[in-house]
Parts: sequence; C-alpha cells; structure tokens
Amino acid sequence: MFSRSFAALILALSFFGSIAAAQSVLTTSAGQVRLEIMAEGLDTPWAVAPLPEGGALVTERGGRLVLARDGRLDPVAGVPRVRASGQGGLLDITLARDFTQSRRLYLTYARPQPGGGAGTAVAVARLSPDNRRLEQVRTIFEAAPVSKGGRHFGSRVVEAADGTLFVTLGDRGEGATAQDRSNHNGSVIRIRPDGSVPGDNPFVGQSGVRPEIWSWGHRNPQGAGLDGQGQLWISEHGAKGGDEINLIRKGTNYGWPVISYGVEYSGKKIGEGTHKAGMEQPRFYWDPSIAPSGLLVYSGKLWPRWRGHILVGSLKFDHIARLSGAPLRAPEQIKSPETERVRDIVEAPDGTIWFISEGRGTVYRMRPAS
Repeated sequence: MFSRSFAALILALSFFGSIAAAQSVLTTSAGQVRLEIMAEGLDTPWAVAPLPEGGALVTERGGRLVLARDGRLDPVAGVPRVRASGQGGLLDITLARDFTQSRRLYLTYARPQPGGGAGTAVAVARLSPDNRRLEQVRTIFEAAPVSKGGRHFGSRVVEAADGTLFVTLGDRGEGATAQDRSNHNGSVIRIRPDGSVPGDNPFVGQSGVRPEIWSWGHRNPQGAGLDGQGQLWISEHGAKGGDEINLIRKGTNYGWPVISYGVEYSGKKIGEGTHKAGMEQPRFYWDPSIAPSGLLVYSGKLWPRWRGHILVGSLKFDHIARLSGAPLRAPEQIKSPETERVRDIVEAPDGTIWFISEGRGTVYRMRPAS
C-alpha cells in the first residue's frame, strides 16, 4: 500500500505535469522561449490587450469582449453592436497610453447600417474600475461609404506618441476604390481621440479628398505597430502572392491595385506590374502569401537581440515571422503547434510577447525560458 506521503508526491507530480503540458519551450534566434497559456476556449479571437494590473482584454469577432484572468473568461458589458458577417465583427482593441489613469481604450468594429451594410468604425470607451463594463462608449469614426460586402475591413488602431490615432482600413474587396480618395477604402487614416481631423493631415482642405486620409493604395492591412522612432509599420494582405510590409509615410500612395507583386486568384495579372512612378514600394513582400495579420516592432526589453525587429503573425502557414535588417529580410519563422493561425501579436509592458492562436482559440504569452 502506498504511504500518504508517496501518494501526495504522485499527486504533486501529476499536477505539475499537467502545467508542463500546457506550456512549450521553443529554441529561437534569441534563445529558448516559453509559451504559456493565458486564455483558452475563445471563439474566433481577434485582438488582445494585456492590462497593467494583470490579465488581458480579448475581442471575439462575433461581438464579445472578455476579461481573461486567472483561468477565467468574464464578459465585459457595453460593447457596441457589431455586424458579425464574413470578415467583419468586433475587431481590434488598443489601450490608451494613459490607460492607468484614464481607463480609456479604443475598439474597431464592423458597424451595422440599415439595409445590411457595414463600415469599419472606431469607438472610444472607458473600462469601469471593476473591469465589468465599458462606460461612456462613443463612436468617433466610421469609414465611408459603407459596403454590403463582408471582406477587407483592415482594422488595426494604433495610438501615436502625440495622442493621434492611426487606423488601417481595407478596400472592402473593391480594389479600384483604394485609389479613390473621395472614400476611405484602402487607406490609413489619422484622427484625434475625439474623432476630429488633425490640421496637419496631408489632404486637409483639398476638394474631393477625405481629410482623415494619411496614406492610400492599400488592400487589407491587418497588422500595425510603431517602431522606436514612432514610425508606423503595417502588414497587409496581397492577392495570390504579394503580401507586404510597408513603412507608412504621410501623403503616400502604396499602389494597390495599380501595382502589386501578386496576381489574381485566377492567375490573371494585377494592374500595371510591380512599379510605377509616384507609388511606394513595399519594404518587404512575400510570394507565396503567408496571410499576415498582427504586427509588432519589438522594444528589446527581454530579448535585446530582437530590438527593432518586426514580428508578424501568419494565418496561412501557422508561424510568427521575424523580420530585420536593411533591406528588410525574414530570416526566421517561430513555429510550433501553438502558432496555429496567429491573428494578433503585441508586446506587454513587461516586454513579454502575447499572441492569439485563432486556430486554437487561445492566447499565449512568450517569455524567456530561464
């Protein structure tokens, strides 16, 4: 018969074994990293925002916002009504830089319209002190015109150092509109936190041009992040081939669908080729496509070797791509069973890297293994 102490030891080993089974250790160019489950059982998670006090807010495309903490998923009330159809729904979430004091955050979502259409919208809200609800919710921007299509909402929101907001908008599956600045399709916009237009936006006062536009000629940018100099980088989906990493410059045309390194899914040529005067080249492109989603430019806090490197999630090939150098290259793929359809990737204040595996309905945290 087993003694009580031996039985307790077996129970302890079983317990710690179950924890170990929920973690993986990977070898990367920066050494060994540990992947830890921070939330699981999510339904099509789209974005994650780690909270300063611990835990994280996670959006689900169907319209639910949850607080993930201590193994629980608690719904947060007060989310705007969304149109969850096709690629649309509740999408990005970003905490304001002064969140600790203001409790302010930003959401992007497909806002339903009469007749069945939807437009990419941005809402600002305050998270209640008990984390249970959103308060003072207000929609501050909606892309125009709305569309009945269910594709290419773009939809990352990034707060710049000056407090303005960059928002990425897809072409809604209507490629030619990305070259028409009388609408917001296929653009990166810049607005103030109240939705007003900064006076130094490049097209303020120009007739027939939406004043919120900062850059245009984009297809479907689903990743966005700032580097150490405050510059905005985005990742965007090409068609068949031609996924891009772009460094965003004020008032610049990025070419879609006039130029592209991809082709139509039928194999037909897109536009006029890969170059045209007055249109910006990508800093990097993939062919074949990896279906890039979330993007971060890493600070180097925990992994100094990765300082300034770009990490991008792949929805198609189930990995995290690391890009670095000038010209930009993609020398590494961080890949494991946990990196199934990486939808979002962010850096927490402590330097750990959090990412969403949409395929597993799970949020993981990456930290040094020792």
